[in-house]
Parts: sequence; structure tokens; C-alpha cells
Amino acid sequence: MKKLILEGTPSEKQKLLFASRKKYTAYGGARGGGKSWALRRKLVLMCIHYPGLRCLLVRRSYGELRYNHILPLLSELKGAVSYSEANKLISFPNGSSIKLGYLSDDGDTLQYQGLEFDVIAIDEATQLTEYRFNALKACLRGSNANPKRMYLTCNPGGVGHAWVKRLFIDRVYRDGERAEDYGFIHATVFDNTALLASDPDYVAQLQSLPDGMRQAWLYGSWDVFSGQFFTEMADGSRIVRDFRLPEICRVTGGLDYGFDSTALVLLCADAYGRLTVFREFIQKDLTLSAAARRVAEICRGLRVDYIAASPDLWNRRQDSGISGYETMAGVSGMPALIRADDRRVAGWRAVRELLSTDLYISDRCPSLIGSMSALCYDKERAEDCSDQPHDITHLPEALRYAVMSRISPPERRAERYTGTFRRDRGAVTVAKY
Repeated sequence: MKKLILEGTPSEKQKLLFASRKKYTAYGGARGGGKSWALRRKLVLMCIHYPGLRCLLVRRSYGELRYNHILPLLSELKGAVSYSEANKLISFPNGSSIKLGYLSDDGDTLQYQGLEFDVIAIDEATQLTEYRFNALKACLRGSNANPKRMYLTCNPGGVGHAWVKRLFIDRVYRDGERAEDYGFIHATVFDNTALLASDPDYVAQLQSLPDGMRQAWLYGSWDVFSGQFFTEMADGSRIVRDFRLPEICRVTGGLDYGFDSTALVLLCADAYGRLTVFREFIQKDLTLSAAARRVAEICRGLRVDYIAASPDLWNRRQDSGISGYETMAGVSGMPALIRADDRRVAGWRAVRELLSTDLYISDRCPSLIGSMSALCYDKERAEDCSDQPHDITHLPEALRYAVMSRISPPERRAERYTGTFRRDRGAVTVAKY
């Protein structure tokens, strides 16, 4: 084996990645930040420093993996390591190794079941679903003393935009997730002096892009990204703080039921026709009766006029002859259910129209806000949104059902409520009018 000489000088942001000791570190946010090189070099340095270290480096497809990592690594490490093409495994003399893998769909996670790695690196993490991320997290284990860490690179947009933004940008954590485990290093092309020197026109190329794409690719904005379905959510102007139900209003709802997820939104219509989503609920693995009990509990005391529910609830089950509607309607306290108009294109068009005029979302509905912001265009139907990743579609579907019910305001006029609406710069207080 020849003496290994690693060439290249890291940028200040890449040095932060090299120094990170967080369990989960994400790096990037914009194009041209030197993500792939930094990720490869981080793994190589760790393999040299920790004998016997087991690493996994993944991308979405094998083609991307080969072009962006396998070929560069073999060139950089030529003669100092051995490589097994059959196993896609780079082996170091001290017993450390880097396995190179891909995850083109959820089924690819099966090849990693039961495997153990000390360090896992995901390049372009926003191209992977949260399911694939969680499947890899389960492989981050081992009884040795080596560190257990994950390193991710990412740009705004893509099927994984929502979960990456939740964990590393918004820092909203679920049970079992600890804030101190997660760190984010924001890097743009302006931090990559090597690229700026070799390709000075690259910045001009990014500056020439349409506004949303430019904000995401040049500056790393996570609120506007290429492919975002509801760009109306980008500046936060549809989000109301400190919302209180007006004395005179009409409360309705939308329900998307499935055993994989039950999603409910409640909306208030004031006397001027303004709609505000003021409550949300989403939970997995609920039977029809259990879901109905939770909905009844959430709606208690609100005088809900009706809830527009997915039409398949009216289908009768072959085994019992009883529909989901009958099961849910029979639960005490369950508001009246109506069959939703589930036309997708017309429904999303109606939601978009209201978002530009009279539809707002309370900041007490963070899951709906995150899901609406993360929805992407469907690749086949330009006026429809993608149903992937599926776990972010449930609450927006419930909202679409409610909006398509043609919610009418209460008959009596009343003062509009007050509230504080979030925008990019500061907050704007809206008085009664």
C-alpha cells in the first residue's frame, strides 16, 4: 500500500462539518456548497482515525452513487485501499471500511436490515423519504467504542424536503427525538472558494434562475423551493398567531381517514367569509371507532356544523355490510359527516384561490403548515400535487375536503378577530375591521 496523501483545502463551512460531533449533522442548503467532497473526505478521515470503523455512504440511485462517489473515491485513494466491486466495499489497511449503497425506493431498505454501521452518510438526503431515513437510523448501532453518527447533505426541495426541514431547520421534534442530537451547517456557493475560482460564471447561472428556484438553489431558502405546490405558503403571510374564535362564527371540518393515518382539520368561518384553520389532529393506527372517539373529543363544545369526510367511508365492507360512515356516525358526540367532493385538481385549485384571499392557518397547526409548505407538483399532472411522501398528504387532503364543501359564513355580521400574521420580516398586527 502506498502512502496516502489527501489533497484539497476545506472551506470554513466544510471545517465545521469535519469538527461536528453531533449524532446527526446536516450540511448544505444550496447548490455549490461543496457537499459531496466534504462528505467523502469526512468519511475517509474518520476511517483513518478510528481503526475498524464501519461506514455506509448512500445516494438515491446507483448511477448517482458511482459518478459522485465511487469513481472519485477510487481516484483519491488509489493504491492505499482495496475495493470489492461485487460488495461495493472500500477497505482500509487498519480494518475500516466504506460500503457504498443506494436507496431508489422503499424496498431497497431491505438490503440493510440487520446490518450495523458506526457512521452513515446520506448524500442529497432530500431525495429520500423519511421512511428510508428511519430505516437507516436503525442500522446505526454496534457494541464497539467507535462513534455512532450520521452525516447528511441536502438542498431544499425533493421528496424528503419536509422531514429534513422539520429536523434540521425548524427543529420540531417528536417523542424520542432529542434536539441536542441534531445540528445543521448552512453552506452556499459563496462558501466554496474552490468552485468560485474554477467556475466564476456559476453564481451568474444561479442568479438567472426564476425567483423561487433562485432563492432555494443560490441562497438555500427552505421556505421557497423548485417544485413547491403552494408557493403561497412561502412568506408566512397565511399564518395567524394568537387566533381566537370570534363570538359569531361557523365551525366545520375536513377528515381524511385511513388506518395508516387519521387526519382532521377544523375551520372557523367568520361573518365576513374569512376561513381560519384553528385546530389539527393526525394519528396513525386508529380503528374507525377509535378515530371517531378522538374526533368527538376534539370537537366537544365547539358546535361543529359538519365534517366533510373522504367518500370511501360510505363504501360497505364485504364482510359486515357496514360502512365506515355508519361506524363513525354511531359514536356518541361525533359531528355530522358529509360526503366530501374529492376531485383533486378542482379541489387544489379551490384551496389555492382561497390562500390568495381568505384562507389562513393558525400557528397552532404546525403539522398542516409544514405539510402544505412541503407539497410538490405531481410529475405527470401539472395541476395536481404529488402523493409522495405520503405521510405529508393527509392533513392537506382533509383541508381540501373541507374547502370543497363550500363553507358559508354565519348569517349575522360580526367584528373580525385580531391576530398577528407572520411574514418574512417581522410581524404585522391586524386590527378589527
